Amino acid sequence: MSATIETMNIIRGGSFLVEEHPLDQVFIPEEFTEEEVMTGELARDFVEGSVVPVLKQLEAQEPGIMVDLLKKAGELGLLGVDFPESYGGFEQRKAVAMLVSARITRGGSFQVGYGCHTGIGSLPIVFFGTKEQRERYLPRMVSGELLGAYALTEAGSGTDAIAAKSSAVLASDGTHYVLNGEKMFITNAAFADVFTVFAKVDGDKFTGFILDKDMPGLSTGAEEKKLGVKGSSTRTLIMQDVKVPVENLLGEIGKGHEIAFNILNVGRFKLGASSVGGAEDAILDAVRYAKQRVQFGRPIAEFGLIREKVGEAAARIFAAQSMVYRTAGYIDQNIATLDKKDPDYYKKVIEVGIREYATECSMMKVFCSEVLDYCVDEAVQIHGGYGYVEEYNAERYYRDARINRIWEGTNEINRMVAAGEILKKAAKNDLPIFAQAKMLFDELMGFPGLDEDVDESFLADENKLVVRAKKTVLLAIGTVAQQLGDKLKDPWGNEEVLGFLADMVMDVYGMESSVMRSRKLMDRGETDKAELAGKMTALFCNEALHRLEIRARDVLAAVCEGDTLATILSGLRRTVKHQPVNTVALRREIADAVIEKESWPI
Repeated sequence: MSATIETMNIIRGGSFLVEEHPLDQVFIPEEFTEEEVMTGELARDFVEGSVVPVLKQLEAQEPGIMVDLLKKAGELGLLGVDFPESYGGFEQRKAVAMLVSARITRGGSFQVGYGCHTGIGSLPIVFFGTKEQRERYLPRMVSGELLGAYALTEAGSGTDAIAAKSSAVLASDGTHYVLNGEKMFITNAAFADVFTVFAKVDGDKFTGFILDKDMPGLSTGAEEKKLGVKGSSTRTLIMQDVKVPVENLLGEIGKGHEIAFNILNVGRFKLGASSVGGAEDAILDAVRYAKQRVQFGRPIAEFGLIREKVGEAAARIFAAQSMVYRTAGYIDQNIATLDKKDPDYYKKVIEVGIREYATECSMMKVFCSEVLDYCVDEAVQIHGGYGYVEEYNAERYYRDARINRIWEGTNEINRMVAAGEILKKAAKNDLPIFAQAKMLFDELMGFPGLDEDVDESFLADENKLVVRAKKTVLLAIGTVAQQLGDKLKDPWGNEEVLGFLADMVMDVYGMESSVMRSRKLMDRGETDKAELAGKMTALFCNEALHRLEIRARDVLAAVCEGDTLATILSGLRRTVKHQPVNTVALRREIADAVIEKESWPI
């Protein structure tokens, strides 16, 4: 645990598993200020007015279209939402940056170019650049004069970024490094002016550099022919004896992994927000189609199995939204405690605002991208045959969504990260997970308790499901630690188990985030919204607890056998025991609200 974190009163990443967070510290999107809402509306209006009308040209990669749009966004201030004020940006809260990311998604491939430039393409300089580097690049990146890209992946080192082969050799006169190598799948490569590139100094020191597009020896390959996001540029970046001034060294020699992985955490988090926005777009488009499409004498929106899809999608979107903005709120609260005049301010932003929430960032990436995939799939299904042709947006949504489970670290790797971070904090006793797991084992080995007290407060039953869900995760983690012991130090030998644990942890976070948001809506007096939110929460919590039980059984059977397994499974049955609700009725009621409004109803 760092000295900075020890001395600060912050909510620890992953601590939701072992403690109940104060409701007043949980941010929900309904708490945005009027000015912040207007920022989101500005992004939405820009996309509707400037991007949507040229979507066909954008998707065909007509020369200059993406660049022109990005520069227009810069003129409106949309590129500087997340940039420091001292360099021309607006330095809005991370929650506002998430809101803008969610609103930009209507622009299809534009979201990719925008997200790369404002995220991984520029934030390495914000967080790790020197004062001179920030002054040289950031004001022009805020305006759109310079556009950014991020070059990490290589042919032999995708997820395993540290295995990169690109080399950097210091010249004999000490004035510059000579870089050689190739980077693959580089977003914005065709038009980027500034590249954050990683190469190994002296063959083993993984290091970051800032490269300008006009440096001799720097070139790009042909455009990749992609399944989706066709309007975005994706090329190979080629370095042939590129002379990079020592002033363009980014961060410290041999510390490139700190830049790469922390910036990926930011990218994962933002990708979660944009995925939620895309899920909303897809399902609402499907709803509008379903109200117009008549079969057997009535709109298909009236059919039960169509409403089932809409209701389920809305509940998952609600959970994903709640998770994203809750996490953004925690990050913002932590950053707000820092002194901007501190020379180590940006380092501490990374430490307490980004690195602390590595688990949550990975969860956002996985959970939200898979919610998006569910929604675009159902959007195509609701459109029927029309969902399979280019005339309707559903086909493009479907293709564009697929990449989100691959970039910023595959969902498989991010499951490993999420579970691994939890276990690491448990092993260090940063989180009292093992202690609470032992208490749970003692409880389960005793006699069953009496029936719980009657609680008639709003969503009391769902809150009890959250408690049961947390106990289920503790039971699984405690058993895994007990049975595997030192074998857990080799995560690659236990990938499936870690993946199952990650799924369980994500569902717990989604359940609790949904309950908290709904309760805050009720406390704010927004009764109608709270009632609908409560239905979405009830549906999600019941479905999630079912998934948790299945995953827990998978985990326990993987690490136990015989009498030990039978005993633990007996405890699991006690932990997950609950009265099921009428999910058919819940989905119908939720769908009715979405269908009637033809927009997000909360």
